[in-house]
Amino acid sequence: MDTGTRLQAASRRELDAAGVAPQLRAAYQRCRMLNAAHGRTYFLATRLLTPAQRPSVHALYGFARWVDDIVDDTEQPRTVRDRQQALDQLDRDLRACLRTGRSDHPILAALIDTVARHRIDPAMFTDFMASMRMDLTVREYPTRAALDAYIYGSAAVIGLQLLPVLGTVCPAAEAEPYAAALGGAFQLTNFLRDVGEDLDRGRVYLPMEELAAFGVGRDRLAWCRGGRPDRRVRQALADQVARTRAQYRAAEPGIALLAPLSRPCVTTAFTLYGEILDRIVESGYDVFRRRLAVSGTRRLGVAAAALGSVVAARLRARRSYV
Repeated sequence: MDTGTRLQAASRRELDAAGVAPQLRAAYQRCRMLNAAHGRTYFLATRLLTPAQRPSVHALYGFARWVDDIVDDTEQPRTVRDRQQALDQLDRDLRACLRTGRSDHPILAALIDTVARHRIDPAMFTDFMASMRMDLTVREYPTRAALDAYIYGSAAVIGLQLLPVLGTVCPAAEAEPYAAALGGAFQLTNFLRDVGEDLDRGRVYLPMEELAAFGVGRDRLAWCRGGRPDRRVRQALADQVARTRAQYRAAEPGIALLAPLSRPCVTTAFTLYGEILDRIVESGYDVFRRRLAVSGTRRLGVAAAALGSVVAARLRARRSYV
């Protein structure tokens, strides 16, 4: 059986387990393909969820990726106005779909089905679209509070959207602050890793007043894009890494509040995203010349180590039904 056939078979098993209607299967498969192609760590972690959970996660990822591509896809030479119009049209389509419960667009069709299945608050998508619009015009964030407002819509709500899919062992409201915090920690990690790429897009996703405390501004960051970071920039980035690690620590207790079957997945993502910070430190904070990442071997090793927890959790779940 070749790779393509195996992937198709895996997708069918997931859709069967989730009870996805025949007319929606192509839609969910489209989202799964987007996740597999673009979210390496994210997709790997979803493999540790039950097959029934995965299609909904793929749908949420597929929608977020679609919107992100409208904002940032450099292969399509569109003006800011073009991108704004595309976002506005998508927002109108999304609102209509949430109201009617159906769509002819595959990504929206899968998303709407997922929203209905898990009773996800539609307001979260309004917040998400608001942050995506900010990317078209906002080039930097003066304070941590300003950046946090952006992160809430761009990342914290992703954690909140996923929470009903993952399930909890407590009232959902108790787990929500942790889910939002972890989504934000993942986003902050991406911001640190992608400083160079974001500069090329004209953006800085680090609070300017916190950088200024180390004598660092946009011009100094741009200068480092052509070489290694100097002492001031390394100190400023070390401070940002420390702040991000603190957010991971604040979010970590929430993992124990998740349904046991979901914990290995989130623990794996928690570990691998956290190790991106390790790679940043080990590189001497050289986030300007290349995109740092956890190796494929390491990603597979962490996922493989989590398989024991997955098997144990599923056995316990089966016994509870007997």
